Amino acid sequence: MTRPTTPYPSESGTPPVGDASVGQLIGELASDLSTLLRQEMELAKAELKQEVSKAGKGAGLLGGAGYAGLMLGICASLTLIFLLDLAMPLWIAALLVTLAWAAAGFVMFQSGRKQIKTVHPTPTQTVDSIKETF
Repeated sequence: MTRPTTPYPSESGTPPVGDASVGQLIGELASDLSTLLRQEMELAKAELKQEVSKAGKGAGLLGGAGYAGLMLGICASLTLIFLLDLAMPLWIAALLVTLAWAAAGFVMFQSGRKQIKTVHPTPTQTVDSIKETF
């Protein structure tokens, strides 16, 4: 059997491995490794961007809950205290309203904390992909 006169071209346009020099092979390896690392970095960026977005939403919810709680708490507390003052001493009315707002604040805190705990800063897809590659 004779060898074909025209070698099969490789995908990158370089000669097949049997006809390539060591320098060409090392150059192609370095180029492929560089491309692979660039792709892995892009995957890591995408994953981190997604996780930062989740963290931002959780932080925004906590901040919004705090501000809304402050404004609502001031106005509603005064209104409720004056309404309860009609049926009981002022200090008891103020104590009941304070305890109610403490319970509401605790619930908002727990919800925000739960949202923050869902954030995973490690780019798991990238780590798994690198483990498979190397």
